[in-house]
Amino acid sequence: MSHPRLSRRGVLIGGVAALAAVGGGSSWALDRFVIDHPQVSNVSDLEAQASSTATSAPSVAAGEPTIAVTTWTQGSGTDKVTGYVADVTTPDASFLRTAFAEDTFGTNIVADPSVIAAQVGATLAINGDYYGFRDEGIVIRNGIAYRDAGARTGLALHGDGTLALYDETSTSAQALVDRGVWQTWSFGPGLVDGGVVQSGIDDVEVDTNIGNHSIQGTQPRTGIGMISPNHYLLVVVDGRASGYSRGVTMSEFAEMFAGLGAQVAYNLDGGGSSTMVYRDALVNNPLGKGRERGTSDIIWL
Repeated sequence: MSHPRLSRRGVLIGGVAALAAVGGGSSWALDRFVIDHPQVSNVSDLEAQASSTATSAPSVAAGEPTIAVTTWTQGSGTDKVTGYVADVTTPDASFLRTAFAEDTFGTNIVADPSVIAAQVGATLAINGDYYGFRDEGIVIRNGIAYRDAGARTGLALHGDGTLALYDETSTSAQALVDRGVWQTWSFGPGLVDGGVVQSGIDDVEVDTNIGNHSIQGTQPRTGIGMISPNHYLLVVVDGRASGYSRGVTMSEFAEMFAGLGAQVAYNLDGGGSSTMVYRDALVNNPLGKGRERGTSDIIWL
């Protein structure tokens, strides 16, 4: 497995163009939420080119990540919760990578997480923030910025291995890349900061567009957290499956991360998207049905 060096990468910015309504509301909805809109194809080639031209990147640390996947359970009967925790330690931040469905950046481009994971040779993968469902949010992946449209609280992975919550509306993708940010995710809310569970998170709405107004209530969840720099928690909790796992509220999810020692934690896309893949096998049981749902991106090692 190769690991591109951290660097001040080139920035490919230019949010998704506004799409004109064609033939009424149904045509607009199909165009906005169903029809593929690729913007950057062959992303892996772009990343390889950026890595080869980097001049100020620090050396990649020697060694391999350590990965321990365990099952987490709580309660019983209809109140039972089942989750999966990947405790990961990496030699440096470049080992924590992301990948797009079909190796393409754009909206409505999806593939099952296990398919994306197999294509990049991932040992461990979880679904990401489903950036392709929306046309705002800052998107920096593997050191390259693809979108600069700040909208909410984001999560940044810095070159020193630190995860940090930040206000997307107070900065830019270029400024983050210049500071050595390696990845960003735009979903949320932030769950834990400074080891403290954040208040008000049960009332946050991420999207106000069609079909995805609320992320609240008892739901399947996916999240990522940091115990210390280069020591991460990747967590998936199943839900909507009575007797197997009811899911968790946002506050319960945050408490779970805090109880595992996370200093920072962030909520990613959940529901039917919540997926963990380890060594080419599906670890969790999405919606109690054992079937994955297509998504636009994964986080992987």
